[in-house]
Amino acid sequence: MCPGEEKSMFNNQRYATKGITNTVPLVTQIILWDCIDSMKTERKDYLQVFKLVANGVNQQVTHIRRSQTTSELSHSQLTNPSRRKSSSLMTRPIPPCFWQKNIEEEHTMDNNENTSPVCSCCGATIENDDYYTFDGNILCDDCYHSETVTCEHCGDRIWTDDNAGSDSMPLCNSCYDDYYTTCECCGRIIHRDYANYDDDDDYAYCDRCYEERQNSSIHEYNYKPEPIFYGDSKRYFGVELEIDEGGKSNDNADTLLGIGNGIAEHIYIKSDGSLSDGMEIVTHPMSLKYHKDKMPWAEIMKSAINMDYRSHKTSTCGLHVHINRTAFGSTRETQDECISRVLYFVKHHWLELLKFSRRTEYQMNRWAARYGYKNSPKEILEDAKKGCNGRYACVNITNYHTIEFRMFRGTLKYNTLIATLELVDKICELATDLTDTELKSVSWSDFVGSLDDSTEPELITYLKERQLYINTPITAEEDD
Repeated sequence: MCPGEEKSMFNNQRYATKGITNTVPLVTQIILWDCIDSMKTERKDYLQVFKLVANGVNQQVTHIRRSQTTSELSHSQLTNPSRRKSSSLMTRPIPPCFWQKNIEEEHTMDNNENTSPVCSCCGATIENDDYYTFDGNILCDDCYHSETVTCEHCGDRIWTDDNAGSDSMPLCNSCYDDYYTTCECCGRIIHRDYANYDDDDDYAYCDRCYEERQNSSIHEYNYKPEPIFYGDSKRYFGVELEIDEGGKSNDNADTLLGIGNGIAEHIYIKSDGSLSDGMEIVTHPMSLKYHKDKMPWAEIMKSAINMDYRSHKTSTCGLHVHINRTAFGSTRETQDECISRVLYFVKHHWLELLKFSRRTEYQMNRWAARYGYKNSPKEILEDAKKGCNGRYACVNITNYHTIEFRMFRGTLKYNTLIATLELVDKICELATDLTDTELKSVSWSDFVGSLDDSTEPELITYLKERQLYINTPITAEEDD
């Protein structure tokens, strides 16, 4: 305690714990503060002890000085054990009006003269003995029915805040833990005896949701099957293409699956909470050549458009590309070195890639934020590992087996999709083949000038459409 602090004790802003403000009636709080203020002593100790004793419908408040014996009091006697769940170390100031004497106009300050009980929750005076007692508290009729409920299983009365079930099925914590669970899909409270469990996960489902899952072609967002690799390459690309506004329809999903999986199991479909009324098409890992030659992307996109789906022409859809980490080296150290150069390239050519992505700056900051302004690949990687964006970064490095380019807007245009894959492949190639110093010297003109029309034809065409290819723009149709 600092010199002179004792003299200012209780003269500054006043605070009370939530445990006090939630359990001790306002009138009683006022009396306690008044007792402290009325002390005729030069110095007031930081610890002031009060003894509250019920006297019929009245309450006796005794202020105990430090010189008196206080061993008979414990913290449990000064707080309401039934509401400890609401207690917190957080504090909040009590408005000055709480202890001002003029509040006597609304409340009788002398409990011994008050012949009517006071509701412990709302502080209202109760007339005609129309009140309930619960958990050591006096409650008016309104508070009794709004602040407490009956457990549907055991019939015990509990505080509404302690309801572990739902509004339609209140449950005490003990009954919920022993007999009930929550459907992972719809959030409905279900008895454990009637819960269903999927082989794909350990979550519980109600009968309706379980049946829908078994018959659904659209998997939950966390669905992740064993990957099937297609093509012969050191780099494999897994694509996540979001489509929206055409419905979350099993029939539509079946149509797309029929096209995509005609000769092999190429794709699966998942739901995505970020979409308004759509789904996400996900491929197994494929080489770039396989994506271009054997994956029926053009037919899938045409069918999606015919079913009124959109991707580019929405504010919700993205195109995400995963690349296997082993493409960057056999050791974690080597992989990190190459990945750091990927991050440096993205940061160094951010304006060009933003234009390429077809996203706005706002969308990019929300879904694919860029990393800090560091001067070397290593520094950018270190900053990325410490970043607070999680997977919502332009290049997501939080996955163990892949890195993920998240910066691109969704599309249902074949040329745009293939151009995106060719771009990602070229960036990864540079990051693998060049040193830090060599990569730093690569300008955007150098990058596009190194492209080969025989290996990256779609990329060159797209760059020209977006006016990103050495001042030779061409006209193109708008993306869907």
